[in-house]
Amino acid sequence: MDVSTLEWTITLGVTIAVLLFDVVVIARDPHEPSMRECAIALSVYVGAAILFGAWVWIYHGHDFGIEFYTGWLVEYSLSVDNLFVFIVLMAALKVPREYQQEALMVGIILALIFRGIFIAVGFQMIDRFSWVFYAFGAFLIYTAIGLVRSYRSHEDEHPENSRVVRFAQRHLKTSEEFRGLKMWWTENGKRVVSPMLIVIIALGFTDIMFALDSIPAIFGITQEPYLVFTANVFALMGLRQLYFLIGGLLKRLVYLSLGLAFILGWIGVKLIVHAMHEGHLVEFEIPTLMSLAVILVTLAVTTLASLRKTRQEEQAAT
Repeated sequence: MDVSTLEWTITLGVTIAVLLFDVVVIARDPHEPSMRECAIALSVYVGAAILFGAWVWIYHGHDFGIEFYTGWLVEYSLSVDNLFVFIVLMAALKVPREYQQEALMVGIILALIFRGIFIAVGFQMIDRFSWVFYAFGAFLIYTAIGLVRSYRSHEDEHPENSRVVRFAQRHLKTSEEFRGLKMWWTENGKRVVSPMLIVIIALGFTDIMFALDSIPAIFGITQEPYLVFTANVFALMGLRQLYFLIGGLLKRLVYLSLGLAFILGWIGVKLIVHAMHEGHLVEFEIPTLMSLAVILVTLAVTTLASLRKTRQEEQAAT
């Protein structure tokens, strides 16, 4: 894929401009956004992703267009699952609703930074070590098995109990008061740090864990740096609005982890087959178009089955 310097410059410039706009708007008026506000912003971000994919399709070819859409869907699906962890984290650390937008924005910026680092490291590994696709594939299959086991054992995630967060809570003198993104101040003659700092540390640590899943997954779809970067950017851009828009709905998607387990397992197998093809061990590869179809069908079945089960449970309860 031949991406010009101008394309990279415009893409990075627009990404930074959107982030700065969000930061300025949120900093001026911290609040819990309305459903209408979230729906409009999310529609703009999703529409922009669809138009961007169409542009890639027209100017760089349909194969790259399919790779972008597939990668974006995978990253977006993982982001939706990650939202549940964010909801648990915000509730456990008692972040006021009006300040959750600020915390999420910082988390998204950190996610972009960490994923950018992981993408760069991943490409270096791909260039130097031919066996890395086997490692990525095996890791995704292992992650998929872990998701299934977690679902079967009904284990809840508690990111607020991670060692990093507990260490920060023990060694930092933390105030009980939230003051937006103000990180420290003097209280009773002593300097204290905001509980928001603990939240940001927890979000940063969680972002790193998420990147370990998402970056190998996107490499299973495409190895084009431009597509890997833009798929991640578009998947993260609407995450803040999605958090407030479907926070309650996430609890109804009871089969989401199973659907994601199947998707990650599928991509893991695709990576291993790709590695075997590169090593001339097999003569075929799994087409990206087939992966796109598998992902769409899996997400549709997962969503419909989840909503049906929760509806039946609610009817049985009444």
